[in-house]
Formats: sequence, C-alpha cells, structure tokens
Amino acid sequence: MFSSKLLQPPRFLHPLTVSSLCSTALSSTPQPFIPPFAMTRTLSAVSTPPLKSIPFLLFLIQIQIQLCFCASQSIDMLVLPLKTQVVPSGSFPRSPNKLHFHHNVSLTVPLTVGTPPQNVSMVLDTGSELSWLRCNKSQTFLTTFDPNRSSSYSPVPCSSVTCTDRTRDFPIPASCDSNQLCHAILSYADASSSEGNLASDTFYIGNSDMPGTIFGCMDSSYTTNTKEDSKNTGLMGMNLGSLSFVSQMDFPKFSYCISDSDFSGVLVLGDVNISWLMPLNYTPLIQISTPLPYFDRVAYTVQLEGIKVSAKVLQLPKSLFVPDHTGAGQTMVDSGTQFTFLLGPVYSALRNEFQNQTTHLHLLRVLDDPNYVFQGGMDLCYRVPLSQTSLPRLPTVSLMFRGAEMTVSGDRLLYRVPGEVRGNDSVYCFTFGNSDLLAVEAYVIGHHHQQNVWMEFDLEKSRIGFAQVQCDLAGQRFGVGL
Repeated sequence: MFSSKLLQPPRFLHPLTVSSLCSTALSSTPQPFIPPFAMTRTLSAVSTPPLKSIPFLLFLIQIQIQLCFCASQSIDMLVLPLKTQVVPSGSFPRSPNKLHFHHNVSLTVPLTVGTPPQNVSMVLDTGSELSWLRCNKSQTFLTTFDPNRSSSYSPVPCSSVTCTDRTRDFPIPASCDSNQLCHAILSYADASSSEGNLASDTFYIGNSDMPGTIFGCMDSSYTTNTKEDSKNTGLMGMNLGSLSFVSQMDFPKFSYCISDSDFSGVLVLGDVNISWLMPLNYTPLIQISTPLPYFDRVAYTVQLEGIKVSAKVLQLPKSLFVPDHTGAGQTMVDSGTQFTFLLGPVYSALRNEFQNQTTHLHLLRVLDDPNYVFQGGMDLCYRVPLSQTSLPRLPTVSLMFRGAEMTVSGDRLLYRVPGEVRGNDSVYCFTFGNSDLLAVEAYVIGHHHQQNVWMEFDLEKSRIGFAQVQCDLAGQRFGVGL
C-alpha cells in the first residue's frame, strides 16, 4: 500500500493473513515450541545475536479458521500463529483524488517489541516506509504498544539526523512538536491516517532481536474500518525507504509466493538457496534521483514495455510506458494492492483486445450496464450463469517487462464479484482496471496477478525476479524444512 500521493494506492491491502515461520538458524539442536504469549518471558532471558548474523527469516502464510500452533523436532524453526482478517465489502469509502481498492484479507506478522517484550501484530506493507505502532490506550483498539512499560524505548529528537534527513521521502515532511520531538503524520489513500512521534526500541523476530529500530509511536489515528484495523497494533513498512523495516534489517533480499487456491504461501526474509525453484527472470528496478511530483522514489518501480493478449502484442507507442517529466506513468509492483491498474490508453487497448478474443465464448456475456464500474476503475464485466461451476478457457494476458514477462491466465483474469447477481447470472469482472478513472497517474501491478509466482525483491542487485511456481506446494516444502 502506498501513502496518499495522487499516484499511490492505499494501505492494508495484502490478500493474505499470515503466520510467521521464522527460521532461527541458531542451533543444531531441536528448538522447543514457545507459545506466543510465553515468548515475552523467554525472549528477555535469551541472549540472541543481531538479525544480520542470521542467513534468512521465513514466514509461512496460510489462511485458517482457527489459530494453529505446530512444531517439529527435526527442524530448527519457530512457528507463530496464523490469523485471518476479513475486511467487509464497502468498508473503504471513495474519496476525491484517492485510489480506492477493496482489501478482503490483510497479511499480518506477530512479533514482540520493547523491554520487556510486548506482543504486537503488524500488517506487512511493501508500499509504505515507516513502520508504526498504536501507542494510545484511550482509543478503542484491542492491542496497543505501551512505551511507558519499555525501558529500551527512546523518542527521536527533531534535531537528530534521523528526523532531518531520513524522513525526506515521507509524503508529509516530519516536524517538531512542542516537546522538540520528531513528529510524523501519515495519510493513506483509503482516507485513513496516523499521527505521532518517531522513536526507537528493540524489535524481536523469533529468537533474534534488533535494538534501536526506528518506528512511529502513534497516539492519534483515523481509520475507515475501525472494527478490523483495531485487531492489529500497527503496520510494518517494507519499501525502499531508509526507515523501512527491511532497510533497517539490512537483508539483501526478500521473497514471497501466494497460492491461487487457498491463499497459502511463504514469505522469506533474506537470501536463501532454493534448489527446487526454477531459474528466475529478472527485471531491473527503475530509480530516479531527481525528485518529481508524481514519482515515488522508494516504491518498487519497474519498466513495463508492452502487453500481449495470447500471442498478439498490443500496438502501442513505447512512450506510453515511460514516466514523463513529472514522474507520471511509473510502474509499481505492489503486494498490497489487489488488482492491476493501467493508464487509460493502455487499459482501453487491452480491454478491447480481451473482449474481442472472448466474443466467441457463449458462456460469457458482457454486462450491459454503463453505470456499473467495479471498484471505481474496472468497467469490463461479464454475466456468467449461476449454474456454471467453471470459467471457459480464456486468452492469456502477458505483462512484458524489461528482461522478463509475467503471464496471467485462467481464473486470475476474471474475478467473481461477491454478492452481485443479475437475474440468473453472477457477475465476473476483468481483473485489470483503468487508473484514469481513479485519477491516478501510474501503473500498479497488484497481488492478484502475482499468485503462483515466486516474487523475489533483490535489494542488493536492485532488481525483481519472478518465476511460475505452485505456491501451495512451495508452502508445503517450507512447512517440512529446507
């Protein structure tokens, strides 16, 4: 999710809920299972090495109805609870000049913060920089972080280099409050916001600790979905900014893989050699050093060069895919946005060609309702008989990046709109949308089109790699050890 520049999509958008399966990689002896609430006492008594000494951290992502705890005597891993968070349809109101998405499940990571450690749950967000925790117990949130209970908590002065230099990529500049502390205001494209002071404290992941981690201790927040957002303590920013969680941990890369069947999968922090994974195709990250009004310099930006439907490449000028002098037209890969959105001319060409190649499919009838636009930007929808249990064979759509392609096929191309029925038909919408209808000057590659794709964010070599893989099987492999 991204903050509220016009080109940026919203936060709290991950399609999964998650458990974290953190490989401790600390000992050759089996590790005892530690219940999450017992961890508070255990971690404080254990001397642990810094995160940089650990080869990788692994998170197992699965959707389940109940919390699940498991441990293995043959592998050296800590398994944390899985948690599903469903966001009701319509909970994000549309707002002028803000990108509106529907997020039905969020990906959350349980960990502990402070001395002694306090249990928190954070939404993992590759579209945000600053991680933050709710620190005000006067509001109606189920979980908060209490800085007064942590002896390692330290507020950041507004005169510090952290406040003056490392916040330069914040959409709203950091400021000084009445106590001369660094003050941050974060606003997101779903109209939610959070406000408070920058601080540092010790963050624990598994059996490792990271002292001096910078985060926002937020004492004021507004959300468009209080019931669901109150279940989490805060947000873990994972973009390229210097204050993002992954930047502070200094891991060379991270990867994830999302299943298309049950939203299970894995998230791996760090560099791990996976012998069974097919070679990745890489596309370089695009970086612009000059500040531009519509270019997010800390987003994961790649160069989209074209699109093809089945084998037919859309005949479009290359200039349509290149950011202009204002930065408009950047292509961002975001696991926190559900669907993919394209600039108007490119979307129109794709829409027309996909529609042309599906006219012969008698089970698909274009929804003839000019007033119906799904999620404000998706205006190609079909009527499918309720009795139809599967979709007909659809043409593939391939996104052609510099040096690599991502092919979208099958059910990932049409999304059944929950609760939408016309006569005896359900409604399915094309999973590519028009950014222009949302007043957004950017291409956004959402997580729906990253399903069954191993996604690697190689920060050291400034590139993104991907390969087709059955992510549910990948999850099973990690579930029984490497």
